[in-house]
Amino acid sequence: MPADTDDASAVSPVPVPQPATESLTAPPAPTELPPEAQDAIPLQQDGGAGKSESGLTVAIAFVANLIIAIAKTGAALLTGSASMVAEAAHSWADAGNEVFLVMANRRSRRPPEPGHPLGFGREAYVWALFAAMGLFVAGGAVSITHGVQELFAGESGGDYLVAYIVLAVSFLLEGTSFLQSVRQARPEAASMNRDVIEHVVETSDPTLRAVFAEDSAALAGIVIAALGLALHQITGMAAFDAIGSILVGVLLGVVAIVLIGRNRRFLIGQEADPQVRDATLRALLALPEVDRVTRLRLEVVGPRMITVVGDVDLIGDDIEPNVAMRLRGVEAKLSASPAVVDAVLSLSAPDELSLNPDAAPAASGTVTTRVRGR
Repeated sequence: MPADTDDASAVSPVPVPQPATESLTAPPAPTELPPEAQDAIPLQQDGGAGKSESGLTVAIAFVANLIIAIAKTGAALLTGSASMVAEAAHSWADAGNEVFLVMANRRSRRPPEPGHPLGFGREAYVWALFAAMGLFVAGGAVSITHGVQELFAGESGGDYLVAYIVLAVSFLLEGTSFLQSVRQARPEAASMNRDVIEHVVETSDPTLRAVFAEDSAALAGIVIAALGLALHQITGMAAFDAIGSILVGVLLGVVAIVLIGRNRRFLIGQEADPQVRDATLRALLALPEVDRVTRLRLEVVGPRMITVVGDVDLIGDDIEPNVAMRLRGVEAKLSASPAVVDAVLSLSAPDELSLNPDAAPAASGTVTTRVRGR
């Protein structure tokens, strides 16, 4: 008959196993990265902390485009100019697009939830894609169609002075909006060692890219429209005005196609810029727990937001449960960076080559990560 459980300690000669001497430590609470690790992160990698700046850029663009659209519409009615009609369609398309960009800013900033553990950052590219398609249809297609119709419609006339005044005021307003987008892009570009145009093309912020591209196209379109009006006035040939409308439409179509392509690439998944990858590698190696990194993959999941997946070797020898806790601690420190939505780290195999942030990507041996622009 088995002994009563209350007397088990008295009759059992078997010693109770003692726990391992190593104490299991809970993963450290998320803290800021060490200063040397923070210094490695470019300014652009702020995890959307610059959203207020993007919001201001979009707001200025919306107000400017709305005023310009109303003025150009009035001028188009007064002058009957095909170029002014194209410019009015362009400005209405831009004003409507800013609404999509506002949605892109707001909806992409929603916090993660169980059904969307990486958040909603990619939704910014969905709304920016809608804006680019609107620019293509409402701006480019309408301008080209109207220009072709006017090309065979004969003479058109009107008050050229009104058109010139509206174009001049529009140029000033569009220039103000353009300078705001340049002001936002310049410090980000400097932190990534890029010029402003390269940064606008490569940035993961679709609102900055859209406003910069639309304002650039608007300024060029105003010059084209003014030249079309001037040649029409000088020669008396309405074909110049119609050709101006067609050229504005072609310009908008090209810009829209570029914007659609960039948003598509981010929607289907794009790796982070090599500089961001290098900065993240340096930040990892700056952590006192990390001895080396053998694999690192960064994917853009929203404006200025990335996920980090990698293999690391921790300093020292430890029992398996403690190693797991320490890995979680390193992940927590990475995730404390506003740029990192999620970090998943595994242990490196002993025979894997270490990644060197000072070496060229091709010299890393076992690295299979494809690196493309951000």
